[in-house]
Amino acid sequence: MTVARPSEQMRNLGVVQQGAPILTEVARRFDLPSEREAAEQAVDQLFTAMERIAQVHPFAKGMGIAAPQIGVGRAAAVVQPAEQGAGAIVLLNPRVTDTSDDTDEQYEGCLSFFDVRGMVKRPLSITVETTTLDGSTVTTTYERGLARLVLHEVDHLFGMLYLRRMQPGVDPIPVEEYRQTGRTWAYDN
Repeated sequence: MTVARPSEQMRNLGVVQQGAPILTEVARRFDLPSEREAAEQAVDQLFTAMERIAQVHPFAKGMGIAAPQIGVGRAAAVVQPAEQGAGAIVLLNPRVTDTSDDTDEQYEGCLSFFDVRGMVKRPLSITVETTTLDGSTVTTTYERGLARLVLHEVDHLFGMLYLRRMQPGVDPIPVEEYRQTGRTWAYDN
C-alpha cells in the first residue's frame, strides 16, 4: 500500500495546492456587519477544514488556515495556538499595523505545499488589527510562535506564500529532512 505524499493528503482533505491562482490573489475584505453571514460561513468552513486536517496530522507548533486555502477568496483565517486549551484565533480583515525589529528565523510549513519546509525570517512581535462580526475593530499583539502563525495566515490573505519571504538562494527542504516535527517552536529565552 502506497502512502500518499503530504501534499496529496492535504489535497484530498480539500486544501487548495500551490499553483492555484487563488493562492496568489488578495482576498476580498468583508464589509462588516452587513456581510456577517458570509463571514460566519467562511469561518465555519475554516474550522471544519481544520478539524479534518487535525485528524490526519498533529501540529505541535499550532496550526492555521486561510480562506483561500479552501477555495474561498475572502479575508478570513483561523489560527489554533499550540498551547493546550488555548482558544482559536479568528482573523477577519486582518491588517498588520506594527512589527518588532527583533526577528528570528525558523522553519515553516504550509498546508498548500506540505511536502517541504522553509526557513523564514519573521518579526518576534506583531500587532494586528481585525474586524469583529459587528463591524468594530480590535487590535491585538502576538509574540514569538503565535506571531509567526498569525503572520503566515495574514500573508495568505494578501496572496503571499512563505516562499517569497525566504532568503534569496535558499530553497525549502523536503519534509523527510525536516527534524522538528512534533516539537514546539524553539526560542533562546
